[in-house]
Amino acid sequence: MLLDPETENDIASELCKLLGRAILPVGQLDRPGDTGRGFGTVFFFTELVTATDGRQLVREYLLTADAITRAPYGEIGLRPSMTEPAGAASDRILLADFAAQWVHLPEVGLAAMLAKGLHEHAEGRGWRWRTQPVTEAVAASSDAVARIGNAPASAFVLALGVAEDGSRPLEVAIERLVRDGDDIRITTELPAGYVGAPVFGVEETAGGDLAVHCLGLVRPGEGGGHRIATFDRIRAALAAVSGA
Repeated sequence: MLLDPETENDIASELCKLLGRAILPVGQLDRPGDTGRGFGTVFFFTELVTATDGRQLVREYLLTADAITRAPYGEIGLRPSMTEPAGAASDRILLADFAAQWVHLPEVGLAAMLAKGLHEHAEGRGWRWRTQPVTEAVAASSDAVARIGNAPASAFVLALGVAEDGSRPLEVAIERLVRDGDDIRITTELPAGYVGAPVFGVEETAGGDLAVHCLGLVRPGEGGGHRIATFDRIRAALAAVSGA
């Protein structure tokens, strides 16, 4: 669905308020202390899983694009708004053997990490996470993805860009997405730091309201745009590796 500029700006502002604490900056390193060889965005996602006894359990992941998880070392930035108490956390988590920390699903363009280790890291250092994850209710269903057509539609990418001074500011890029065969694609090249970031789209409900869905995440650029790893494929891939 293609929206007018005023509505697009309103939705971009709401996404920052409601899901600004879903995302973290990530950088790939060849060795500790270097300046990094690639930057991206990761985000928290929680899904409902039915246990063997019928109980509904919540499983939490950190999701990003597979392409930015292949370095010897990685740094996950800790934004002050996402940790408490104030000042208790450092400004980053350095992970050795970075690629081994992830489940790699290159056919989808996805890398996933169970968030349990991040919570244990925080607990061991006297702080806790304060997040706004993308939830099962916000993540697009297979039907919502299938309804995206060939006409350009409004897309919102919630990311942590890369400023000239190396800082990672919270940003929302308002772009256009289209169907490209079996894929959904953002039509323009995104700035540094956006690979792995969640992408949101909008559709009108039967009652005439606007529903915002997280369609998936940004894959590396190709041909002036970016394919999206969509949530229909993400869910199927996670279910395959988790046995859910």
